[in-house]
Amino acid sequence: MEHTRPIIALLYDYDKTLCTQDMQNYGFIPSLGMAPEDFWRLANAFGWREKMDGILAYMYTMIVQCREKGVPFTRDTLRRHGRNIAFFPGVTDWFDRITRFGESLQVDVEHYVISSGLREIIEGSAIAGCFKEIYASEFYYDEAGRPAWPKLAVNFTAKTQFVYRINKGVLDVSDDRTLNASMPDDSKRIPFTNMIYLGDGLSDVPCMKMMRSYGGQAIAVYQPVDRPGVEQLLRDGRVDYIFPADYREGTALEETMQDIIRRMAVSHRLEETSAEQLRAIGKKEETRV
Repeated sequence: MEHTRPIIALLYDYDKTLCTQDMQNYGFIPSLGMAPEDFWRLANAFGWREKMDGILAYMYTMIVQCREKGVPFTRDTLRRHGRNIAFFPGVTDWFDRITRFGESLQVDVEHYVISSGLREIIEGSAIAGCFKEIYASEFYYDEAGRPAWPKLAVNFTAKTQFVYRINKGVLDVSDDRTLNASMPDDSKRIPFTNMIYLGDGLSDVPCMKMMRSYGGQAIAVYQPVDRPGVEQLLRDGRVDYIFPADYREGTALEETMQDIIRRMAVSHRLEETSAEQLRAIGKKEETRV
């Protein structure tokens, strides 16, 4: 009996999940001559004062601070800042290792980013080419290459939209009609049961809860100082597992990821066997009639 290859999607938050701190901290904020804590204090205060979405508030603050300080701000400058990002151990070769492991099981593994950070900075980072799609906040740029408007703002609850897009295979963010159209479960490109979400904290809870509700898996990674917070996520049933943010070969994170992928591959084969047997029974009954 010939089986189709299942697709398993790994969905990643970015800041403090793959890299060690907020991505703006590595290059963009230092270019303003500011300490990260001062920039974020300013952006958060502006958002609270104006009752503005936090993502839009920090994007606006980026524009204002660059204008006031005479710092160039274009798509290319943001991409260059992405080169400065520091990743957790093992991240840079993690994607190839996990993809190859999937291949050994006749499984196609795809990697996606769902981040409240900036797409432009991620695009300039060393791992940008590892993802099938990058969903992150982004600016629209005018003819002079200057940011003119937020093209996409991905706040914590909006992240769940992109899980649905990956589920249905509707990756174009401008295509809402297909996304919202009714689609039979067996026509969806990647079932929720074949999804694994990796995040680092409360900002990822909507996606983590979604995974848990629909049969996927949720993993929280942490730095030592943040362990109490992820332990609470585990106690509250928000995640399935917690691990140190160490992606190197042979770590508990990698071994558990391999076990999850192995289990998903076996479940897919069993479901296909059952479906094939049901189809065969149906054909026999049609022949009798």
